[in-house]
Amino acid sequence: MTDIRDRLSPLEKRALLTLKDGEMDIDEIMEKGGFSSQVEVMNAISWLRSKGLVEIHEDVRTEYEATRETELPERSILKYMAVKGGRVTLDEVRNAGFVDASEVSVGMGWLKRRGWGNISKEDGQTVLTITDKGKEALNALEEDEVALEKLRKGEQIDPKMGKALKSRKAVKEIERVERSAVLTDEGRRVLEMGIELKDEISQLTPEIIRGGKWKEMDIRKYDVNAFAPAVYGGKSHPMARIIEEIREIFISMGFTEIEGDYVQSAFWDMDALFMPQDHPAREMQDTFYLKRPARVEIDLPQYIEKVRAVHENGAGISRGWGYQWSLEEAQKGMLRTHTTVNSVRYLAEGHEPPFRVMSIGRVFRREAIDSTHLPEFHQIEGIACEEGANLRMLVGLLKEFYSRMGFDEIRVRPAYFPYTEPSLEVEVMFNGKWLELGGAGIFRPEVTETFGIKYPVLAWGLGLERLAMLRLGLKDLRELYNDDLEWLRNAEIRGA
Repeated sequence: MTDIRDRLSPLEKRALLTLKDGEMDIDEIMEKGGFSSQVEVMNAISWLRSKGLVEIHEDVRTEYEATRETELPERSILKYMAVKGGRVTLDEVRNAGFVDASEVSVGMGWLKRRGWGNISKEDGQTVLTITDKGKEALNALEEDEVALEKLRKGEQIDPKMGKALKSRKAVKEIERVERSAVLTDEGRRVLEMGIELKDEISQLTPEIIRGGKWKEMDIRKYDVNAFAPAVYGGKSHPMARIIEEIREIFISMGFTEIEGDYVQSAFWDMDALFMPQDHPAREMQDTFYLKRPARVEIDLPQYIEKVRAVHENGAGISRGWGYQWSLEEAQKGMLRTHTTVNSVRYLAEGHEPPFRVMSIGRVFRREAIDSTHLPEFHQIEGIACEEGANLRMLVGLLKEFYSRMGFDEIRVRPAYFPYTEPSLEVEVMFNGKWLELGGAGIFRPEVTETFGIKYPVLAWGLGLERLAMLRLGLKDLRELYNDDLEWLRNAEIRGA
């Protein structure tokens, strides 16, 4: 208790001495304690509460404030009906201009509900007729109208009536919190030990040290266990940090990073990968085709006829797909559906093996947004080409990557993709379940030989968001892109 007393700030001491006479609200403490503001009082008693010396009591009271300066619309319509002899048309009400156009229908509804008027159809027009109850209401306000007048005068009303008027957007609801403080038994014991208000140094400055003032004054003890607000420094988004980690892993494995554009022709995104032009994935429900540019000229045009031949008859490599290939279809502009387009372009550029390249980029597909799908997401893409490359080497590369990402159990299983054979899917063990994270395989000869590649090309496309969800412990894909600052500040990544 002595340590607690000696570490009290001047404001805390003043608040304790003020509360010796019993429970007080904030204004009383400020006035009797000589505080300059309510902020000073709240700071002092909040610190005292954290030390167990005072209790803070809060009384939450709901109040209402009028937001409507004019009378309710049904009252205005009633008065207009009386002036017009008790009978008006809806068009007359609208054209009169004394009721806002957006409130005419609401006013008519309440006019009928209160029994002030009847609504009928005559010769194709809506007619309003005043009732006996409406005539009586001309000389007396309803309960809610009286309540609204009270609020305008600064008086308060019954909460039930307040909620009714709030539903009509005539008032707004305000929560007022009244706080008071009272000493705890520990607080009284500290007071009994004796508290002295005196000047003391709570923070050393260069001026105090150089001037020697510290020799003449008491220095308040510093409590290293006292509460302090968390301080968050700037840092990268968790997704950006995971991308950087993946990039470093692949570079350390001998890969070079390549990039490509979001907008591609269907030729490079699909045709060059031996995907037939009638494949379901090429339809509008799976692909974002563009209006501008609707047509994209094919660069490296020397490959157009080779791709046509391999699609139509296999070009001596296989039997092909056996249909008439369309250049117009291949020139359609689109947002890339995978980053494999970067890899196939790299093959077409004529690089000499051996080579290993990778890319991490956004891809776009027409997906319904839910907890596991987004129309825009990231893909980790890579290829490796060298003499003697085989499936065992591919599996080894993938297992090495995922083990460096922190997964101990990794397996592959057979799969089908249009441009790889054999093909496989990669799964990792997570929380007792096998989860699929991406596809891989060896590019078919229809892809590699078309671009003059003599050696096998190992290829894979892995989902980044699903991997990030596992690393960050998320269950909904959309959480990766929300603006929850608390989550962003506290999100941790291994090795970061």
